[in-house]
Amino acid sequence: SFAYVTIKDRLPQILTKVIDTLHRHKNEFFEEHGEKGVEAEKRAISFLSKLRNELQTDKPVTPLEDELADAALWNQYLDYQRNLSSGNGEPSWFQSPWLYVECYMYRRIQSALAQSPPIDTFDVFKEGKAQNFFESQQAIIALCTYFQELLKNIKDLDEKQLKGELFNLLQVALWGNKCDLSFSAGEDSSQKFSPLESLQDLLPYILVNDMEKLWSLLIDAKRRTTDKSVVRVDIILDNAGFELVTDLVLADFLLSSKLADEIHFHGKSIPWYVSDTTKHDFNWTIKQLQSANHMWMSRCGINWEGNLKKGIWVFHDNMFWTLPHEFSSMAKVAPNLYADLQKSNLLLFKGDLNYRKLTGDRKWEYSVPFYQALNKFHPAPLCSLRTLKSDIQVGLKPGQGEQIQASEPEWMISGKYAIVQFDAAV
Repeated sequence: SFAYVTIKDRLPQILTKVIDTLHRHKNEFFEEHGEKGVEAEKRAISFLSKLRNELQTDKPVTPLEDELADAALWNQYLDYQRNLSSGNGEPSWFQSPWLYVECYMYRRIQSALAQSPPIDTFDVFKEGKAQNFFESQQAIIALCTYFQELLKNIKDLDEKQLKGELFNLLQVALWGNKCDLSFSAGEDSSQKFSPLESLQDLLPYILVNDMEKLWSLLIDAKRRTTDKSVVRVDIILDNAGFELVTDLVLADFLLSSKLADEIHFHGKSIPWYVSDTTKHDFNWTIKQLQSANHMWMSRCGINWEGNLKKGIWVFHDNMFWTLPHEFSSMAKVAPNLYADLQKSNLLLFKGDLNYRKLTGDRKWEYSVPFYQALNKFHPAPLCSLRTLKSDIQVGLKPGQGEQIQASEPEWMISGKYAIVQFDAAV
């Protein structure tokens, strides 16, 4: 299975890169913290080398030993996995659900650093995320330029034109999801050219396209708003770098077109899946744009900083997003987060990991309805924007998946296909 290849090849590769990153920063740690920094680097590397060995030799999954706030929840989840195996031995790396052990590996990376002060706040993936941003400059410039030109006459657009622009920017945010460093095991995945030019060519690869439903939802909400009510859209983020910029442009468009009054972004509270967006990445990206040597890029950055100051953009990083749970258990595990999402008019879930957690990462039949796979997760109307990078997909027309499978065996993991899949909450 694709899960097997991921655990066997991709995860050890990622761990090796992490070890190498720490090793390369040895002098920096020494300059900042003296001998303590070097000792901490050695300690973290020994934790990570041990982790890599456990993974490659299919050792049992062990409880977390750090003091971080979510450690108890992780250890409870391990007990839950032990009970599931009902006496078939301890959960181990190759004998456990893929979603669980993959999330667990990233949490163990965090654990290795947490137990190695004073370098415990070091983000081992920071360089890769920054590199993706800088190497995608041309695409970012093209997108910011397009958007700033659009803003000049956004007030004059009629509904049909507004809808066309929404669809364009939804697709840019959708295909921006191709830039995923955990998928390429940290190899270059930057966006070299403007995706706006290829939207028409990419349209046939969107297997489920519910953009019309999104439009109806937003335009209805806009028509129904009173002075007291606000239309709120939440974006559950995926990758930093180019993809994050596409999300920010989409968010700005929703505000500028008055389709939404406030946008809530949800990122990760710790470095996660190599390129996922943390609060630091979010703020860093806006700062980079602000200080860019390009008029439209810096205009975007300045406006977005302003949105944060005004409170019409809000960033949240609840630790639930970096737990191993599927989203159907959110109401129980993170009731405050679930209650917050219930205040939203629309939830946009970016990327593959969010889709796996939405659908419980199960091997569904392709034609199973999306709402069924969501397993009663319905805080608000929601939509998944995702390019396919793992072998799970629901809500296709009968025979659609089998037909593609016959000519393209790798169709579910290549990132070539995508979905804009909507579910109106019941």
